[in-house]
Amino acid sequence: MTASSTGAHPAPDVPARLTVLAGPTAVGKGTVSADVRARYPQVWLSVSATTRAPRPGEVHGVHYLFVTSEEFDSLVAEGQMLEWAVVHGRNRYGTPRGPVEEHLAAGVPTLLEIDLQGARQVRASMPDARFVFLAPPSFEELERRLVGRGTEDAEERERRLATARVELAAESEFDVTIVNDDVHRATDELVSHMGLEAKGAVGRNAQVGG
Repeated sequence: MTASSTGAHPAPDVPARLTVLAGPTAVGKGTVSADVRARYPQVWLSVSATTRAPRPGEVHGVHYLFVTSEEFDSLVAEGQMLEWAVVHGRNRYGTPRGPVEEHLAAGVPTLLEIDLQGARQVRASMPDARFVFLAPPSFEELERRLVGRGTEDAEERERRLATARVELAAESEFDVTIVNDDVHRATDELVSHMGLEAKGAVGRNAQVGG
C-alpha cells in the first residue's frame, strides 16, 4: 500500500512490511537513515542498542541506545532482541524486538539499519521483510570515506576495511541493491522500495540484486 510523502501512515489494520538496510562499513547507512528521518517522517526508524561508547554528536535514544555489557546480556537472555551481533570483533549491536513488532502491527512503515550479521538473523525470523543492500560506487570510494571520517585509528580502519570486503561479497543475498553515490537519491530510492512515494526521481544507478 502506498503512502504519500505528506506523512500519512498506512491504515492501522494493514500490516506494514519491514525493510532492512545493510551494507559495508562506511558506506553511509547512518547518513541515509538520518536523511530518511529528516525527509520522510512517516517512516519509523528502529534505534539499535550497542555496547560501544557514543561518538561525538551522538545522542542516546536517537542515534543508538547506549547500554552496558551487562544490560545487553539481560536483553538477550530475556529474548528482547530481534537480532544482535558482535561487530568488528569488539562491540555488540542489536535491535530491540518490542518496538519493531508494535510499529509493524500498527501498519507503520518500519526501517532497520543494521549490519550483515543482523540482517541474516532477521531474514531467519522475518523472511517476508524486504532486504536492501547499500553499496558504495567503488571500493576506493569506500576507503576514502572511511579515512575521511576520522573516527578510527589506522589499526581500526584496516580491521573495518577487511570486514567491508567480506560484507561486499554478500550483496547477492539481498533483494535490492542501491548505490550510495548521492544521499538524497539513495534515500528516495529506498523509500520507493518501501512502497512509499518518493520526493525525488529514482536514479538510474540502482541495481537489482540476485
